[in-house]
Amino acid sequence: MEPPSAAPQPHFGSVARTITKILRLRRSAASSAGGAANAAPNDYDGIHKFKLCRDFGDYSGVLFEPLGNSFHKPEDEKQQQQQHKNGSSRGREALLANLFASISAVKAAYAQLQVAQSSHDLDQIESADGTIVAELSRISKLKQSYFTNQFDICTNSFLQPVLAAQLQELRHLMETYRVTTHKLEDEVELKDSEILALRAELLESERKTQTWEANLHPNRSLAALDALHLSGLNPTHFLTALRYAFKSIGSFVQLMVREMESAGWNLDAAAGSIQLDVLRQGKPSHRTFAFESYVCSKMFSDFHHQSFGLAALGECSAWDRRQFFDEFTWVKSIAMSQTLGRRPSPVMQFCRAKYLSVVHPKMESSFFGDLDQRATVSSGWGFPDSWFFAGFAEMARRVWLLHCLFFSFEPGTERSIFQVRRGSQFSEVYMESVAAAGDQGDSSEAAESGRAGVVGFTVVPGFKMGRTLIQCKVYLIPSEPRMDGRS
Repeated sequence: MEPPSAAPQPHFGSVARTITKILRLRRSAASSAGGAANAAPNDYDGIHKFKLCRDFGDYSGVLFEPLGNSFHKPEDEKQQQQQHKNGSSRGREALLANLFASISAVKAAYAQLQVAQSSHDLDQIESADGTIVAELSRISKLKQSYFTNQFDICTNSFLQPVLAAQLQELRHLMETYRVTTHKLEDEVELKDSEILALRAELLESERKTQTWEANLHPNRSLAALDALHLSGLNPTHFLTALRYAFKSIGSFVQLMVREMESAGWNLDAAAGSIQLDVLRQGKPSHRTFAFESYVCSKMFSDFHHQSFGLAALGECSAWDRRQFFDEFTWVKSIAMSQTLGRRPSPVMQFCRAKYLSVVHPKMESSFFGDLDQRATVSSGWGFPDSWFFAGFAEMARRVWLLHCLFFSFEPGTERSIFQVRRGSQFSEVYMESVAAAGDQGDSSEAAESGRAGVVGFTVVPGFKMGRTLIQCKVYLIPSEPRMDGRS
């Protein structure tokens, strides 16, 4: 029998030769780099510290050493990645700049399209429409570039450099502002023409209203003074203006009383704080006389002075009769709303000063909850836009007209304003009872008791113009009996 064959022995020789070749390569690499002295003493341990590169074409057969779980990449690869990153960032910046430039171009073209449509300019409409279509197409291309990561200016011919795109955006914005400014200027001119037309209509309406009022109430409207000349001025004209002013005072007092009622005022207490006599009579309808006396005392204070005793009207102290009459003619021809909207004038200064005098801060605060109207008047820059102030301004205008007419008479004409003190005997020559027209109770009670009425207070002052005497309006009260029993 044949003896069993022996097992094949491992090829230790080939393995040894492979290891020897690796060690030789290691030694030659270390000696060429000048690091033979720093080589590891144990060559066998060095085998485990080196690996061959998988891709010999990329790394030219150079061995690299691992450090933990990370690898050191060559410097040229890092530089390439950094350059690629910087290029992508610049590309995105250029893409955004071009996008904003296109959007601003669309806005400018749309603004031009609106102007062209309003003026029906076909050439401009076609030009603006073409620009919008072209820019929208360009924005579509930018969108595609973003999705395909094509940010390179060199490869994309429609991409502009960043600075050029930003400059183009600014130009489009300036064009948009220019077109918008031109459009707004046209609108302002149109509004101005509409305002002038409405003012003409308002003036015509006011003239018609004055004519109708003159026909309905002769001698109660200033329409009777439209054809007045300085040479033909007489006391009858002044009386007409006085009635006109007194009517406006009554209207404002009614407005003020309504505001008091809305604010929850005690009208009896308010009237009694002004004139206690109206409470003693026990007639609620007489409360209005107390309020009228208060307003008249404020509005006619210093009436006999050319400047009304106001520093703001100091220039009026040097006016002659012609200047007062010209002021009367001008203020009479326009509404107070138009007067207050013009440049500062004496009537505006008068209205401002009298409002601060008549309307107490507590009164305004209770009416409106704040002092905004008073602050506006005090500022000197404007006037409140409210029904309450409009009623006051019209009253101030009519009192100012009366004042101007008062000083339009000849300087040698005797003229004065007067009121009657409390307790004075009633005289039909100088006085007129405010209750005589609407309430005869006072006169009958005085006659039955055998006592003559006396003046409680003056409601509207009286005037003397030459030989003409205009009675003052007074509120009468029963006279106190004398100690000797005679009335």
